[in-house]
Amino acid sequence: MKMVTQGKNEKQKYPEIRLSVNVDHVASLREARKEKEPDPVHAAVLAKIGGADGITVHLRKDRRHIKERDVKMIKEAVDLPLTVEMGLFEDILDFVLEVKPAKVTLVPERQGEVTTEGGMDLKPEGTKNEVEKFAKALQEKGIKVGAFIDADEKSVQIANEIGLDFVEINTTQYAKNPQNFKIVKKIEEVAKYASEKGLEVMAGHALSVANVSKIAQIIYIEELSIGFSIVARAVFVGFERAVREMKDEMMRARFLAISSLDNFKIS
Repeated sequence: MKMVTQGKNEKQKYPEIRLSVNVDHVASLREARKEKEPDPVHAAVLAKIGGADGITVHLRKDRRHIKERDVKMIKEAVDLPLTVEMGLFEDILDFVLEVKPAKVTLVPERQGEVTTEGGMDLKPEGTKNEVEKFAKALQEKGIKVGAFIDADEKSVQIANEIGLDFVEINTTQYAKNPQNFKIVKKIEEVAKYASEKGLEVMAGHALSVANVSKIAQIIYIEELSIGFSIVARAVFVGFERAVREMKDEMMRARFLAISSLDNFKIS
């Protein structure tokens, strides 16, 4: 991983920011007509050409968009780290243990929801125990495991206690109110807290080229997971270009953030 180093003593390092492209809604378009096209595997290939650092898919209980076939083929065909988002379902766990993606993000899932409606609440003992059980099973296969959470220090604390490798911070409220400084500040505080706990920090949900900059400037965030807005933009400019536009905006924002630090150099 390329790092940005502040100061001559190189004590404090900040990672460059990565983009994992979620191709779920390419599959949504396919399923609208129950056809073979467009293929999310093709989209994943174009995402790599466009500069993506990873691919993300959400294998839902109802299989509304991504199917097992998609997960397997993306894993085989695209030489990028694959992240599978999943709810706490035993049948999906068995499948994911077989496929062995690089990462699994555990997410809350409610039947009938249009999209994931919020972060996973890790506070109830039952949920905490289930997440810990799933995480251990996945980690035994060498898969990194995290949880999609709201910007909340207590959730980070629990994630750390049960041995998760990373957290993904929900950015929906920010995306709805990008001018609200308090929301951005809270995400930054939680990201910093998670990073200090030794967790990898990701973020995502409802981000677009128009609003990604403030999140990408948070130096504790190592990766953004973005899908719908890229797919929507791709309708007009093509998938490769849509990915490249997003990655370029993220990189500009991260460089702006690190260039504001005193006495930095890139190593």
